[in-house]
Amino acid sequence: MDKLLSVLIEGLGTGGLYAVVALGLSLVAGVMRLLNLAHGEFLVGSVYLIMTLMAFAGLDPFLAMVGALPVVFIAAYVIQRALLQDLMAHSAEAVLVGTFGISIAAQAIFQIAFGSNAVAITSLLGLTGVEILGHTTRWVSVVAITLALGLTAATHFLLTRSTFGWSLRAAAEDSMAAQSLGVDVRHVFALCFGLGAVLTSFGAIVVGIGFSIEPSSGMLWLMRGVAVVVIGGMGSVWGTLLAGCMVGLVEEASVVIVGSEYRDIVVFGLLVLVLVLRPNGLFTGNAA
Repeated sequence: MDKLLSVLIEGLGTGGLYAVVALGLSLVAGVMRLLNLAHGEFLVGSVYLIMTLMAFAGLDPFLAMVGALPVVFIAAYVIQRALLQDLMAHSAEAVLVGTFGISIAAQAIFQIAFGSNAVAITSLLGLTGVEILGHTTRWVSVVAITLALGLTAATHFLLTRSTFGWSLRAAAEDSMAAQSLGVDVRHVFALCFGLGAVLTSFGAIVVGIGFSIEPSSGMLWLMRGVAVVVIGGMGSVWGTLLAGCMVGLVEEASVVIVGSEYRDIVVFGLLVLVLVLRPNGLFTGNAA
């Protein structure tokens, strides 16, 4: 019973983190039909930016995250307008190569600016625990699932109840028709890409506190994000949350049952199974 409770609590905490990391990736993939291979670098870059603001401005980690958000948004917006917009007009393959190039360049910049040593955000949330039904878990896990619920609800509301959301969905359905109706598709897509990066930055605070990161860590988080997006259904906001929790629970259960060395095999085995049986994802009916 204790092990089951541990799997549930730790699995939901881990799953919440995966959902936050994958939410921006799912949004961009669903709306722009673009798989951003530099997604992990936005996450890692956000962690480094948060740590820089903490060191030089003396900010609390969460205040530093708030300060990092506009910087990340502007960087993503400029990258989309200056590079990816033209690549999107050519082919999906060109976009993949372009985002892969951004990923490699970002890793090199991180290496030069911050070195190759693993670092983490110092916070009591990573050191102190909270007791839930007799099981003690780290506060950072509670923050992760809370962020996942809040960001998913906010993203769903933005997409379904705002003028921007309607413009975004119109551009995703038929960009030419949306353009003829007065929607600035280029601007809307750039805003979407920036929003995806901002959502990823929220995950950076949890990743930075709960894990150590280094310049090449982005690929690890990209792979987890892709697994969640594919299982949940591309562009499905609530599906991303549910898939993140599913992956977290499966991962924690696999650690208890077969050992931690097999958890990646189990998680990506689940991904392959979903691709074979439900290639559009398990929760596509929950798309925003």
